[in-house]
Amino acid sequence: MSALDDLAFFQQLARAGSLTGAARELGLSLSAVSKRLKQLEARLGVELAARTTRRLTLTAEGERYLSRGALILDELGELENSLNDTHKHGLSGRLRVNATFGFGRQHIAPLLSTFCAMHPAVEGWLELTNFPLNLSDHGFDVGIRIGEPPDSRLIARPILPNRRVLCAAPGYIARMAPLNAPGDLVRQACLVIRENDTDFPLWRFERCNDPGCVQSVKVSGRLASNDGEVITRLALDGHGIMMRSWWDVNEHLASGALVPLLPEWQGVRADFYAVFEQRRHVPTRLRAFIDHVQRDISGRVPPLPGFGLDARR
Repeated sequence: MSALDDLAFFQQLARAGSLTGAARELGLSLSAVSKRLKQLEARLGVELAARTTRRLTLTAEGERYLSRGALILDELGELENSLNDTHKHGLSGRLRVNATFGFGRQHIAPLLSTFCAMHPAVEGWLELTNFPLNLSDHGFDVGIRIGEPPDSRLIARPILPNRRVLCAAPGYIARMAPLNAPGDLVRQACLVIRENDTDFPLWRFERCNDPGCVQSVKVSGRLASNDGEVITRLALDGHGIMMRSWWDVNEHLASGALVPLLPEWQGVRADFYAVFEQRRHVPTRLRAFIDHVQRDISGRVPPLPGFGLDARR
């Protein structure tokens, strides 16, 4: 078997999740699949997976072989497709996307749905996580991120300008203590998102007429959650002040259910980017999907007044 055959075999094996499942999908006996895996491991000199007949658990080497192998197979497929008439045959292949739960569920999932409807031969896979995952380690084609990545090996395409907004329900505002500057938040009931027990909620602000003037305030309150949608619900019920992204609260602000606070100050930028690895052949389906997101996201999230987003790489 060639190295490419081994890569394709291991991709199928990992997707099946077990030796039994792989045997069924490949039309082989269980012993044949087990033998093939042992031969592959012997050739590479590493263990790729701990396995029983019912479950396959990849080792660190197996995860790397899976993710990097997927990129190699994608590049090969893209090269072969480029030799054909792309416009005639249309886009095809697997598109793997990673995004965070809130933004991914509300905006990326519908956009992936419309994209796959336009291109029936594309196999869409959206994985939502609390935190962004490393693209190469987990085999993703593109990740939707807040902020440009520090990793220079990644290309970042801007998709949505965003800023965090300080706001509260009219009912809370009617009874709250005076709020004239960010420092006054220490005397307010603040609704905070706690990602873990050691996090201290630190809210940062820029003065509107002086972006170089930044203030950070450590806030607290009796209500907290690790989920942004829960915090928004608590704010709508009048329990306190929250700091949430424009994409998440713009409809509530437009309806008056929430009211922006401290107009002289604004939350720091939290722009969204689509990031992907630099490679010699970027799959056409990946470029087309990012173009689709860039073009159509504005129809889902109205622009933040008085603020744009410059294209950056």
